Amino acid sequence: MSAYRPYPKYKSSGVEWLGDVPHGWIVSAVKRFCETITDGAHISPETDDGCHPFVSTKDVFDESIDFENCLKTSDSSYHYMVRSGCKPFAGDVLFSKDGTIGRTVVVRENRDFVVASSLIIIRPAKRSLDPNFLHRLCQSTLIGSQVESFVKGAGLPRLSIQNLLKVFGCFPPLPEQHQIATFLDRECGKLDALQGKQERLIELLKEKRQALISHAVTKGLPGVASAKTGLDPTAKLKPSGIEWLGEVPEHWVSKQLKFDLNLVTSGSRGWAQYFADDGELFFRITNIQRNYLEPDLSDMQRVEPPNGAEGERSRIREGDVLISITADLGSVTVAPISLEGAYVSQHVCLTRPNKSVLSRWLGYALKSDSSKAQFEASGYGGTKIQLSLSDIRNFEIALPPLAEQRAIVAHLDEKCGKIDQLKAKAERGIELLKERRSALISAAVTGKIDVRSA
Repeated sequence: MSAYRPYPKYKSSGVEWLGDVPHGWIVSAVKRFCETITDGAHISPETDDGCHPFVSTKDVFDESIDFENCLKTSDSSYHYMVRSGCKPFAGDVLFSKDGTIGRTVVVRENRDFVVASSLIIIRPAKRSLDPNFLHRLCQSTLIGSQVESFVKGAGLPRLSIQNLLKVFGCFPPLPEQHQIATFLDRECGKLDALQGKQERLIELLKEKRQALISHAVTKGLPGVASAKTGLDPTAKLKPSGIEWLGEVPEHWVSKQLKFDLNLVTSGSRGWAQYFADDGELFFRITNIQRNYLEPDLSDMQRVEPPNGAEGERSRIREGDVLISITADLGSVTVAPISLEGAYVSQHVCLTRPNKSVLSRWLGYALKSDSSKAQFEASGYGGTKIQLSLSDIRNFEIALPPLAEQRAIVAHLDEKCGKIDQLKAKAERGIELLKERRSALISAAVTGKIDVRSA
């Protein structure tokens, strides 16, 4: 912000936490500068042969409205909602009151669509409020903090239209609103473009990581032969006999997973009655990360089961491979020492590899593209929406010798670690861009910086 100068003259806003505002600005309720503030339709649309877009919160983004993928309502429902005042016009601002609460978008053109009750239609007074300025004002911490105070602590967070009418903002003269909105459109556009590049980089890194894993656990590591690893860089491939794998190195053994497991089990039912603030760790699907072998221990439940409880059979040991068998089928964690003794939920399959297979190799193998295809085919056949323990036991793999497993694990740990560092750096870059964007908007719409000639 140091590149921008303050206004030449300020006055007290009358609001302690807002501080001073530029001379000539008005601090007032948003409704004072609007012709109307009303919410969308409180009816379920008729969608049979629908042709008119029915827009809800999920269809609204900061700079656009998804008219293509939203629900479509029939002529009769559409005309009823139009008569009820649920049709926005060009220049209106749509404000989300549930879901992504506080998200806004400016309606850029007149077209035949209506909005759901999850959206509020704000119609700025043409002589006193620029809709683009209002859009940016709603993205500021000034508005955001007020909205948050109204919805905080609610069981189902939702902003009522009555509370929105209490929200206040800072309003410069209309020509100055135009200047600020134009400045923010330009500068936010630059920041958004940079963020888009970082997001694309993250996607490319994810693809590279997945391809690296998939190749290593199905084709091996050509070119790294040594007496220590026993790998053969010239090893020929053979048909695996497994639809999902295709060809594998000819010295690998195709088999069902059950022949390399000492234990396959899952948690018992009824754990909710044992939930406690203290006690033993309880491992749930939410603790399995989709992209990593390490567990997410940030939100661990604890339990105090009675002695001899049926769940004793499913206590975790270090090196156990834990597999999601309901949501996110096939997501995998390799248990670290910190999970020793934890119980597992009924939605998690606990497998304990024998001495012929390394836990981390198996974890990587289960994350490969071929394994994902096998999980999906097992879990989504017909109306089935989960994996059974038999599905896990009958899972088909091509197993390399132990020395080669170790080499593959070391290779993937190193390469994936570097990719993860680059991904973390890009994610941090995105957070900094978002912080910069938010700070710039808030400073401009509250008059902390003068951007009239910027």
